[in-house]
Amino acid sequence: MIPIESFDQGGSLIMATRNGLVKKTLLLDYQNIQKNGLIAINLREGDELMGVKLAEEASEVILVTRRGMSIRFHADTVRETGRNTMGVRGIDLRDDDVVIGMVIAEGEGSMLVVTENGFGKRSDLDDYRLQNRGGKGLITYRVSHKTGLIVDCALVSDELDVLLINDKGVIIRFSASDIPTLGRNTQGVTLMRSRDGVVVDMAIVEHEDEEAEVETEEEKEETIVSEGASGEVMPLLEATDEAKTTAEPEGEST
Repeated sequence: MIPIESFDQGGSLIMATRNGLVKKTLLLDYQNIQKNGLIAINLREGDELMGVKLAEEASEVILVTRRGMSIRFHADTVRETGRNTMGVRGIDLRDDDVVIGMVIAEGEGSMLVVTENGFGKRSDLDDYRLQNRGGKGLITYRVSHKTGLIVDCALVSDELDVLLINDKGVIIRFSASDIPTLGRNTQGVTLMRSRDGVVVDMAIVEHEDEEAEVETEEEKEETIVSEGASGEVMPLLEATDEAKTTAEPEGEST
């Protein structure tokens, strides 16, 4: 989902596929969207669209793969083409690797990567030097059997919060400032306990301060009891251990 003010605001949509292709098309080319939609990209058999970003001509793109590789290149090295096109090579992948994420490098943020076993870390954007589009890239994460493969990446700052959700339906939330900033060729720290399931997705949201709730004794009594059908008083259930799961990262960097 790409929020825009209008289709003539300028800029282009940059798309990336799992097999490492990227294409750029003017945002204006999508203004006459019909009820049954428009073709946005022509995909090769076995390929999938995995990310779309709104970018300017001077933007810089970073692609990240599930086996810990990344590449950073200028958006203007991708020439603009029509909607019904395949695009060009963004990163040269190994046979068993695929692209899992794309970010537009801008501002003072840092790159956050998260693995399926709940590990993660932040790295300074300066650690990702510019390269020619279509190369093999640089190591962005030291993937191992312990960490599992990378599932997502995002650009974050200390003022933002991170949401992680696993395949068991458990979700946690914590401040991005709690995640240590480490070099590219490291394993990071534990952000979510893997025994609770495999991490499948991540979202970045605005930070919200928790407000302390102070209740009077009368208010507490009103909230902890309710009247059953037979008239007996029954206590309401307390939150389960699972619902009380905190999101404080733990573990040591490697």
